[in-house]
Amino acid sequence: MEVQILCTKLIKPSAPTPPHLRTLKLSPADQIQYSIKTATLFYYSADSSTGTEEIERRICRLETSLSETLTRFYPLAGRIGRYIKDGNWVDCNDEGVEFFVAKVNGCRLSQLLSRRNEMIDQLVHLAGGGFTSSVASVQMNMFECGGLVIGVRVSHHLFDAFSAANFLTSWARTAISRQAGIDDDHEVLVWPTFGLTSLLQANDLPEIKPIPPLMGTDNSETKRIVFDGAKISALRAISHGPSFPRQPSRVEVVTALIWRARMGVSRAKHGRLRTSLAAHSINLRPRIVPPLPPSSCGNLQSRVTTRFAPDGEVEELPELKDLVGLLMDSFTKSKETFVTREDAFPTLLQKRNELHEAIEQCKVDVYMFTSWCRFPFYEVDFGWGKPVWLSRTHSAFEAATLLDTEDGNGIEAWVSFNKQDMPLFLQDRDVLAFSSH
Repeated sequence: MEVQILCTKLIKPSAPTPPHLRTLKLSPADQIQYSIKTATLFYYSADSSTGTEEIERRICRLETSLSETLTRFYPLAGRIGRYIKDGNWVDCNDEGVEFFVAKVNGCRLSQLLSRRNEMIDQLVHLAGGGFTSSVASVQMNMFECGGLVIGVRVSHHLFDAFSAANFLTSWARTAISRQAGIDDDHEVLVWPTFGLTSLLQANDLPEIKPIPPLMGTDNSETKRIVFDGAKISALRAISHGPSFPRQPSRVEVVTALIWRARMGVSRAKHGRLRTSLAAHSINLRPRIVPPLPPSSCGNLQSRVTTRFAPDGEVEELPELKDLVGLLMDSFTKSKETFVTREDAFPTLLQKRNELHEAIEQCKVDVYMFTSWCRFPFYEVDFGWGKPVWLSRTHSAFEAATLLDTEDGNGIEAWVSFNKQDMPLFLQDRDVLAFSSH
């Protein structure tokens, strides 16, 4: 697969950002994020109308609707890096979002979709702007068959997954509205709120400890592990304990399976079963009182950490349902725990510090998880249908990201581990029995 960039331009907001919004103070949670631009790819099948003229119309629609959307999501058109003042501010200068138009040669979209697992290392070429100074970038990739892939990157210093979903949903709705000849529809479009620092004022913040070295591009490998709906139903059946207050969720059983398989890899490396933590990102917004505005953008994800400690000299891996029970208990307690606006950032930073301290302890294994399940990414329709697939790209972080499958019943786990650990992980009996890769 060869990706040829045909043109590059900057898409600016359709109306200038007002002077009083020209600077955005990064919240404490924004400042501690890694300096990466998270990539998400949306795949759209060809149809009978996808000729040259239609492709041109689609490019125009994407550009126009993006420009209009940026008037609401104005920080995305600003700049970070050399434009940050004192390290805490973003210059919302309307410089623009990078927009690439690319042609894909030597591969039909159907061929890519039929070889998804083999193509992971090449998907990064469909998401441009990974190492440029822009806050966000978009790449529209045209296949010879008429299929399209839209790659979107957004800086993690500004957006978490919740915020990214709001932006993409608003952009798609704007495109649909313009196609139908409808002006701004306040009931349909997403109107975001920025400035979490002013909404969540805190007097006493804990000291921010240094970020541990989680990255290692040369040593990490990414695989796509698919758990279809039927396999997950089977997993839930064997993972349900008689004392459980409810059925375990899809995310809980898949997390437990991956966690257990990672424990097996660790035991093989160290010759014994070690204490380990499963750390899951969660959206903190529903747990804040009084509630925030519904589309508050920025970084507000905390961690739910579940601990497993081996019992004495026992070297057998725990039963899957035991790990599921631990995870259910952690998630349930998290959902029942609320924080005030004043305590939101201190709580988030304290959880982060505790996790990073655990990572630095050589005797404790820490496994990172993020779930994008139930986020409306499969609803991102710009006017030519919903995506037939959603993907990430190769990641340098040792972590597992959980995505919905196309039908919404299964889970795709995008796992990135050390290259030396991956083969043993893929040979785990439960990974083999309940997934495809």
